[in-house]
Amino acid sequence: VQLQASGGGLVQPGGSLTLSCTVSGSIFTMNTMGWYRQAPGKQRELVATITSGGTTNYADSVKGRFTISRANAKNMGYLQMNSLKPEDTAVYFCNLRDIYGSYWGQGTQVTVSS
Repeated sequence: VQLQASGGGLVQPGGSLTLSCTVSGSIFTMNTMGWYRQAPGKQRELVATITSGGTTNYADSVKGRFTISRANAKNMGYLQMNSLKPEDTAVYFCNLRDIYGSYWGQGTQVTVSS
């Protein structure tokens, strides 16, 4: 199983970005896709998760600003990020967990700065 994250970049405070995660390989139908982030000098933290059934979970710091979604038929996941703040600056990673294991993609850098 391989995950490929894309869509990061430089954006001004208050701006928006959409991250995408492409999943390839054989995965179990029931799974949870998630986005995590790691800022310099900090531990990796949960941003949001979504189950294959569509149940979502968000970190308090992003509630109301970020939206996680997925397209099961395309094996794709997305993270719509609005009202971005400088403290959202981090490397963002996509993750998929199923009964066989936990899989990580390479990170994509998001920088929020004026």
